[in-house]
Order: sequence, then C-alpha cells, then structure tokens
Amino acid sequence: MKFIVSSSALLKQLQQISGVISANTVLPILEDFLFEIEKNKLTVVATDLETVMKIRLDIEARDTGRICIPAKILIDSLKNLPDQPLTFDIDKNFGVEITSDNGKYKVMGENPDNFPKEPEASDTNAFTMPSSTLVKGINKTLFAVSNDDLRPAMTGVFFELDTKGITFVATDAHRLVRYRNTGVNCPKKDSFIAPKKPLNLLRMALPDNQDELKISYNQNHLFVDHGTTELVCRLIDARFPDYKVVIPSENPYIMTVNRQDFQNALRRVNVFSNKSTNLVALNITGAELQLTSQDVDFNFEGNERMVCHYEGEDIQIAFNAKFLIELLNATNSAEVRMKLSTPSKAGIINPVDKDEDEELLMLAMPLMLNQ
Repeated sequence: MKFIVSSSALLKQLQQISGVISANTVLPILEDFLFEIEKNKLTVVATDLETVMKIRLDIEARDTGRICIPAKILIDSLKNLPDQPLTFDIDKNFGVEITSDNGKYKVMGENPDNFPKEPEASDTNAFTMPSSTLVKGINKTLFAVSNDDLRPAMTGVFFELDTKGITFVATDAHRLVRYRNTGVNCPKKDSFIAPKKPLNLLRMALPDNQDELKISYNQNHLFVDHGTTELVCRLIDARFPDYKVVIPSENPYIMTVNRQDFQNALRRVNVFSNKSTNLVALNITGAELQLTSQDVDFNFEGNERMVCHYEGEDIQIAFNAKFLIELLNATNSAEVRMKLSTPSKAGIINPVDKDEDEELLMLAMPLMLNQ
C-alpha cells in the first residue's frame, strides 16, 4: 500500500487530534494513529477509549488499506521536515517507509485490527449550529469546570437544550458561568454533561466562523461533525446540580466599572494577598471602589482605589481575586455590571455590551472577611 501526502498538511491535521492521546495509556496501540486510506482520501483516528477524534484530508493513493503508526515519532519527524510531498510505503508486515526529497525513514506500524472500534451513532437526536457558537460557549464556560473527581457531574460543561436556544453551564461550587444563545434551535428540551478534555480539543480544532456543525447525541455519547474533523466522546453519567437555586433572584446594589481597569487592579492587589485564599476585599462607597488585600504571615498589604458607578448602600465584600480575574476574562465587554446584596450572598457579573441573541451570567461566591 502506498500514498503521497503533503508533509505540512499532514502535520497540521495530526496536531489537531494528537491531544486525544494520553501520556499513560492502558493499551500500547492507543499511542498510535489509525490511518485509513480510500479513494484518494486519508482518515486518521486517535482515541483514549473515552474520546475519539478523526480528521480527513486529500492524498494521492491507488490502494485502499489501514495501518496503525506510532503517533509521537511520526509527529516529531514531520515537525523537522520542510513542506514537501511525502511517500508512505507500507508492506505486509506493517513496516512503514517514509520517503522525502532527501531522505528515507523507517518505522514499525501495528495491526489495525487491534485498534479500538469507535462508538456507533445509534438512537441519536441531532441539530446544527454555527461552529463559532460552540467555540464561544466552550470558551466562556470551560475555565469554571471543577477538577474534583469526587463530584463527577461538575467536571464537565452542562448543555441545556430547548427549542428556543442552547445554554452552557459550568461550576466548581465557588463560581458559576451560564452562557445562553437563542440563535440555535434544538429539536427538544434535553440536557447532557460533556467532559472537559474533548471540549478543550474541540475549542482548539474548530474554526471560529459560521461553518455549520452537526451535533448529535444519545444516552452515552456526543458526536460533533465538522466535515473534515469529527469528535465522539463519552458523556458524564451523573446528575448536574440544580444551578438555578444558587443564582440570587434579587441583588439590588449595582456597580458598573471598566472591565480592563478592574481586572488590572485585581491583578496588582492580588500579588499581596494570602496565596491560599487570594482574598481581596472590595469596599464600595459612592463612586469609589477600594480594593484591599493582605497576607498577615508575611506582613504584605495591597491597597488601590478606582472610580466606579454605584447604586446602593455602602458595602464591603470579599472575593477570590483569581476567580474574579478569570470571570472577567470570559467577556470582551468594555464595562461590566456587578450586582451585590450582602457580604454573604453571591455576586453576579454581567457584561454591559452583548450581542442580541446572547446572555452571559457569571456568579462568584464571596469569602468571609476577618473583621
């Protein structure tokens, strides 16, 4: 079996799916890419048993066939080759000879029959959405996903579907992000939880444009098809917490502030905070916001003032500055609105500028102030 492919095109596509391959695999064959050649088309598959990702690209080939090639050595060799056509020649014993303009490289492949089969898309519900909507939904929520394996439901992004839109929710119990887009029509009211790793791979592989994606899901798996790129992942089998109960219905005190200035002030003051809590106190009086942090153990203290627009009673409330900085990163709005109530109730952050069919709500749990 023989085929010819562009070295740079192959490298670009393999790098998109190489993130699927785990460093510590249970089966040696999971360290390989599965190459499938048929009618001048090459499909390459990578899997870790939980997630399957595949790409397709055009090649020159007369034969059809399959071969498993070790991923690391293949990518390392392609990185060091200039852009040129490469000839892959595969013998009956799965030996692979790669010929470039100036060299010949040999690697031992493996029997493709030992490569795990991908899940079948049976009994699925399907809908379409623009690629940019999915990328945006993942970007705005993924950072707030929990890393606590004892609470598996919170280690992924919750997809809430209905006929009027799609909602992405992520929480780690300290903060919560809900991004809703009403420009997507889902077939019915439904929900599922997608794990962090495959969503991160999708975020990097999919284009941020209006390309149409086909999304389908069943009880166990999510299938995302972008034509040349496909991903299948096992869904998290757990019940997502009722996030709506933690969102305060009434936060009457409203502070409007420049997002970039607020974020930069938090970064500067956080340098002097306690490294285990990142506690920064916000003292809001009239049109002034004062940010204060201290680390008693080292006698560090940070203090900064900035202007804001505030409606409400004077308040002093503390948050984890690192979490606030990450929440503010999730929006491009020039100004943000922070809705507060009491020092023990969650604060809500909304962007002032937003697109017509979008709604972004970010929630941060306060920290106790040592009076």
